[in-house]
Amino acid sequence: MSGGDAKKLVRSPSGLRMVPEHRAARSPFGLDEPPWVPDKECPRCMQCDTKFDFITRKHHCRRCGKCFCDKCCSKKVPLPRMCFVDPVRQCAECALVSQKETEFYDKQLKVLMNGATFFVTLGTSDKSELMVCRLSSNQRYLVLDGDSHYEIEIIQISTVQILTEGFTPGEKDIHTYTSLLESQPVTEGGNTRAIGMILQYKVPGSEEVTQMKFTAGEDFNCNRKLSASWLAAMHKATKLLYESRDQ
Repeated sequence: MSGGDAKKLVRSPSGLRMVPEHRAARSPFGLDEPPWVPDKECPRCMQCDTKFDFITRKHHCRRCGKCFCDKCCSKKVPLPRMCFVDPVRQCAECALVSQKETEFYDKQLKVLMNGATFFVTLGTSDKSELMVCRLSSNQRYLVLDGDSHYEIEIIQISTVQILTEGFTPGEKDIHTYTSLLESQPVTEGGNTRAIGMILQYKVPGSEEVTQMKFTAGEDFNCNRKLSASWLAAMHKATKLLYESRDQ
C-alpha cells in the first residue's frame, strides 16, 4: 500500500473536516461536499415552501446543499462520509440516510478492518489458499495475507458477488453487484447466510480482469460465524459504494 495517509484539518462553510492531505489518499467511501444553492436562487424553503424573511432564516443542508427553513433542517447528524469532525445540519431526508451510514461506520467498517479467514482461489486454479482478508485502515485496499500476499484496490473492483446458502445453485444463491466501476443494474437474492464471495477486479495499469473466489470454512465454529459477519459487512460496503455512484 502506498504511503501519504496523513490528514489535515480544514474549515469549509459547512464546518470542520479532517481530510487526507492528498486527494488520491481519500477513502472510496467518501463523498465530496456539495455546492450550496445560492441564497438568491432560493427565496423559499425547498421543502415546505415557507418564504424566507428576517424572522424565518434559511439554512443549507450540508449533505445535499439545498436551502431550507429551520424547521425542515434542524437536525445535526454525524456525516463521516464527508469527514466532518462534528455533527452537521442536515435536512430530514439526508439525516435519515446519514444515520444509516453512521451505523455502517460504527459497526460494519470495524468488522471489515478486523478481517476474517477464507479459502481463496485465484482465477481458474483448482487450488485454494487459506488467507486472512481485511480492509486496510485507510479503507482503500482489501489486504489478503497467507503464504501469498495481495492488495486489491477497492476502486479497481468491478464485480462483487456474495454467495449464500439455502437456495438451489443458479437460482437465488447470489447477491450480485454487476459493476462498481460503471453503473449497471443490481440484483439481490434472499436474506440467507453468506458463505463466500466472488470478486473481479482490474489490475492497475492493465485492462486485464482477475477473479478471486472466497469460501468460508466448512466447520461451524466461531471462525465461520466471523466469516459470515465479514461477508455481510462487505455486502453493505458494496451497496454503499454502488449507490454513491449516483451521489
